Amino acid sequence: MAQHWQEILPIDRYIVAADGLLHEYDRKVLTLLYQPLIGSTCFSLYMTLWAELEENRLWSESSTHHLLMNLMEMNLKDIYEARLKLEGIGLLKTYVKTDNGERSFIYELYPPLNPEQFFLDGMLNIYLYRKIGKNHFARLKRFFTDQQKPEEKEYQNVTRAFQDVFASATPGSFQYLQDVSEDIEAAGENNQFIGRTETDPIQIDSSLFDFDLLEAGLNESLVPKKSLTPKVKSVISNLAFLYNINPIEMKNFILGAINPNDEIDIEDLRKGARDWYQFENYDQLPSLINRTQPAALQTQLTEPKTPEENLIRSYETTSPLTVFKEISGGVEPSDANLKVLEEVMIKYKLTPGVVNVLIDFVMRKTKMQFSKKYVDAVASTWARLQIKTVKEAMELAKNNESAQIESKKAGKGAKKKPIRTELIPEWFESSNAPVKNQAQGNSSEDEAKKRAIEEKLKAFRK
Repeated sequence: MAQHWQEILPIDRYIVAADGLLHEYDRKVLTLLYQPLIGSTCFSLYMTLWAELEENRLWSESSTHHLLMNLMEMNLKDIYEARLKLEGIGLLKTYVKTDNGERSFIYELYPPLNPEQFFLDGMLNIYLYRKIGKNHFARLKRFFTDQQKPEEKEYQNVTRAFQDVFASATPGSFQYLQDVSEDIEAAGENNQFIGRTETDPIQIDSSLFDFDLLEAGLNESLVPKKSLTPKVKSVISNLAFLYNINPIEMKNFILGAINPNDEIDIEDLRKGARDWYQFENYDQLPSLINRTQPAALQTQLTEPKTPEENLIRSYETTSPLTVFKEISGGVEPSDANLKVLEEVMIKYKLTPGVVNVLIDFVMRKTKMQFSKKYVDAVASTWARLQIKTVKEAMELAKNNESAQIESKKAGKGAKKKPIRTELIPEWFESSNAPVKNQAQGNSSEDEAKKRAIEEKLKAFRK
């Protein structure tokens, strides 16, 4: 993955554009519905770019990113990463042009989904519910809704039609229209009208889901292929991403959602997937920490041959939430633990696979305490070093441990301090550094705990 300075520099210029007029009501939607998902930095960037547009206009003046950095009091790396989040959630499109070595950008702002689209989205609304909780979610829903209008059948429609109000033009006026028609068509022919179209909902790329395997597992007599319409497929792709459902599992939800007309009821499909996920996860809904390592950052693509390769593959294909539960012996993480995990992925922008290594590393170093202060210290260091892959994270953890051991050796002549006994992940053993066993003086109780933890880790890797 390219570094931010390869993609953007302070001297690069940009222009802000808008895909249709942005309204004051959009500000409320962005503040209350989108901000909990994208964070205050992304929200601030969107609002700053919006402010550069003059009222009721679609294009801004040209500026440099250096000015944007000063306006927001933010470094370019944070602005670049906030931009990527806005792109991912459908609020921004970026275009770039290079001319004689000079690079310029167009940042095209897209309006947010309207409240009805958002609350019926099937993905963003689930993440928001998981983020802010039941009570506040219900409050926001009330904020963006109002009472329904009365039944029309109780009222008589007395609206006049066009022809009832306006008279037809006289024959002479048509000649005048023909004379000026060319002028009317030519006026502003190189411009566009200022208006607005509705934003499309978030859609996960359907190529990420194996529809061939799904269709192969469906009985044609029970679920005809024609029932898998483009709209149904888009819902299936989103549900698979949201709840981490594979094609074999998805087949069961489709069978439960087929109606007598051989059509797949989308609401039944969504409900079936949601109920299954909540049953499997103790009534919890998914959050961002359920994601796994992006395919582009997975390094263990061949069949694993060594224990370390097996562990790398496991970290790359398992969500942080699952890793945390397995290392904890199946114990559900507390709300405080979940919050720390989400903050690590959002605040420090660590990938899921790297977070898995961090969980393992921290849990062993702190005797299963998962201290927020220690997690922040490790996560901030790894973020500054741009650690993106599982292999990089494991190598860094090994090197850190080796450096600590060498430091202790060098300080043997100094005043001795109590030696802290730590539980080290097994994959440290594969390092070439001479790792000393400091647990020799442990009590039998500590030894028993260590063996129990090692057994759980082995079971998890299998």
